[in-house]
Amino acid sequence: MEFKMQTRKLEFYYGKVRALSKITMGIEEHQITALIGPSGCGKTTFLRLLNRMNDVISGTHLAGDVLLDGQNIYAPQVDVVEVRKRVGMVFQQPNPFPKSIYANVAFGPRMLGLNNKAKLDEVVERSLRAAALWDEVKDNLGKSGMLLSGGQQQRLCIARVLAVEPEVILMDEPCSALDPLSTLRIEELMRDLKTNYTIIIVTHNMQQAARVSEWTGFFLLGELVEYNKTGEIFQRPKDKKTEDYITGRFG
Repeated sequence: MEFKMQTRKLEFYYGKVRALSKITMGIEEHQITALIGPSGCGKTTFLRLLNRMNDVISGTHLAGDVLLDGQNIYAPQVDVVEVRKRVGMVFQQPNPFPKSIYANVAFGPRMLGLNNKAKLDEVVERSLRAAALWDEVKDNLGKSGMLLSGGQQQRLCIARVLAVEPEVILMDEPCSALDPLSTLRIEELMRDLKTNYTIIIVTHNMQQAARVSEWTGFFLLGELVEYNKTGEIFQRPKDKKTEDYITGRFG
């Protein structure tokens, strides 16, 4: 089977401390994969390895492979900027730049060399539409992104990622700082986006994982305990530790 992304025997170390142990999993294209598990179990570390965000942390190293369309993104000849263009990241806390809504979305394309105003206008509108934000902000594109509500800020950050036309979108607890209504908007947006993108989400919200994802991986103490279709994980888990976690016995 061809996967959009794949890890093979992936291990990651902070100094001598092993944070991930031999993680092997395949990420299906145009589907939503949820990563669940208690705090400190390695979910976010794993997610950040998928677009080389951990490169910036000194004293770390990894073993094993991370493949994007069959190519190891950690191979020496690979351009890290290109990896991060193809695999975008949405963080836990909305982090708009202290710039206008327009400048937030145009930031990535400009960094990549697009300076044509008409084309930038197109990219900004297309990205805001895709992030289900255009109708709310189209008359105020010069307004600071910092003045939007929390849910709007998170959708702005998603639009900023979409503007550079990624293939994979990583989301690290994108709704943890949002109210229930904003959370539902982001979940609806994720379901819409998977038509064109592959999405991997870290979440502590079991209901959210069950609602939005097709696949779920359960992490515990740096290991991938179980990885299966979401329905199987939540209704017929094969490992007792998975069952204990999703039923609230620990974590």
